[in-house]
Parts: sequence; C-alpha cells; structure tokens
Amino acid sequence: MKVILFLFFTFSISAQIKGVVIDENNKPISFVNIWVEDESIGTTSQENGTFSIDISSEKTVVFSAVGFETKRMTISDKQKVVLKEAVFKLEEVVIEKSKQTKELEIGGMKKIHHRQLSGDNPWIYAKRFNYDENYKATPFIKNIVFYSDSEIKNAKLKIRIFQLQDSLPANDLIEEDIIVSVKKGMKKNVIDISKYKLKMPKNGVVIGLEWLIIAENYYEFKYQDSKKKRITMPNYQPSLVVNYFEERNAFNYRGGKWYWSYITNTNGNHPWTNKIMTPAINLILTN
Repeated sequence: MKVILFLFFTFSISAQIKGVVIDENNKPISFVNIWVEDESIGTTSQENGTFSIDISSEKTVVFSAVGFETKRMTISDKQKVVLKEAVFKLEEVVIEKSKQTKELEIGGMKKIHHRQLSGDNPWIYAKRFNYDENYKATPFIKNIVFYSDSEIKNAKLKIRIFQLQDSLPANDLIEEDIIVSVKKGMKKNVIDISKYKLKMPKNGVVIGLEWLIIAENYYEFKYQDSKKKRITMPNYQPSLVVNYFEERNAFNYRGGKWYWSYITNTNGNHPWTNKIMTPAINLILTN
C-alpha cells in the first residue's frame, strides 16, 4: 500500500512579484529558498537567480541560501535582492585525514511505500542524528543515504547539513550547495560527502532534504477527493519516503522558520499512529 502525505496548505493569491537574487558581486544565486514569513507561500530562485511569487507588497519575505546570511525584507516587482556572504564560526567542525577502512551505518531507515509530497513550496524536511560514544572509531560522515519516490526523471533536490543550536537546526556545516538528481520511481540514493572530511559534531547533526521549486521538477499531481471528484494540483518532485519513530527527531522548515515535526494522532491501528513522521535518511560513518 502506498500512502501519500501532504505538506501544503491553501492560500489566497495576490499579485505576482518577479525579481532576481544576486550576491554582492552582482552574480545570480541559484536555488535560494524563498518564503513569505510565517505563511505557507514560497518558491525557489531558478538557476539564473530569477524568481516569481504571488504575494501582496507589504508581506515580509525570507531569503535563505547556503553560504549567505538569511535576509528578511518586503519586496517590489522587478527588484534585485542582494544577499551577503555569511561568516560562521563552526566550533564543532574538525578537519582531519580519513582512512576509510571501517564503516558504520546509522539512522534506522526503512524502505516503505509512504511518501511526503512538497506541493508547491520549498520545504526543508530534516532528521536529527545524535552523537554517540560508539562513533569514536568511525567519526567521519562518509555518505548520506535517503529514499525518494519520483514521478519524473532526474528530479533535483538540495542536501543541507546543519549544526544544532538550542535544539533546532542552525548554521550550515557545508558552505556550498549539494544538488543531487534522483531517478524516476522508488530509489535508494547514496550521496558521497567524504571530500568534506566532516566529523560528527558532539552535539549531533541535522540532515535536511530541500525541495526545489524549479520548472524541471514540476509535476501535476492528480487524485480523487472524498466525493470521487478528480483533483489536479501543482507538485514538485521528488517525493520523499517517510518512516515513523517514537523519538522526536525530525524538523521542517517553512515560512522562514524551523519547526519540530508533529506527532500524528490519527485513530486506528496504523504504523504512523502517535509517531513522528521522519524522512528516510541514514548516515554512513567511517574512520
């Protein structure tokens, strides 16, 4: 049985505002996460930095991108949004030489036919990995492993690796975009990040999968409602496979803020009843 879960909400459309996101050297910034603050309205900048979003002009818009300071501002049509390069002090990051003679896979990920759709917003769906003393023999993060279920070929998404601060995701640990393409269908994806020589921080790490609201990811999702009426909704691929945990270990980023994933309280004997919906992600550690 394939279960489909929704992250999107309904909203009223105002005016379409177009713009471009650039850096301080006037170069376009691709794949910027763009949200109306505290609302379920968002988009992604295209590869040339351009974007369009349906909002009223007085709304505050949040721009978030790897390697840049998050910016909150009101915007007008045809505006250039300039992001400043971020400077972070990453105290937990230690760079050492990796031998890669041992491996340990962690995370409890399972391949099940339950998936999360993005709708038409650039959500970040994330999972926390706590540090354990047993990781001393394999302290480096070698691979990020996750399951996707895509209706189209070569759908793109962004991988984010975050520090934890006050129990929520904070700064990016890798200050460059990690863009991956996934194949059509239910696939196990193994992403090699060994080149970054990243050690597991003592306070844990958060791995985020970020949907990109770009033209090449577009897909029309069709389903029947309770009255058997055919509904067509905009959706951006890929869908992400979800698992269910009793431990509170998942987050989502929306409206320019991080939120803990909620506990489902549906009636009946279902695998998700009173559990946390968590993206199916594992880490492979090495020495």
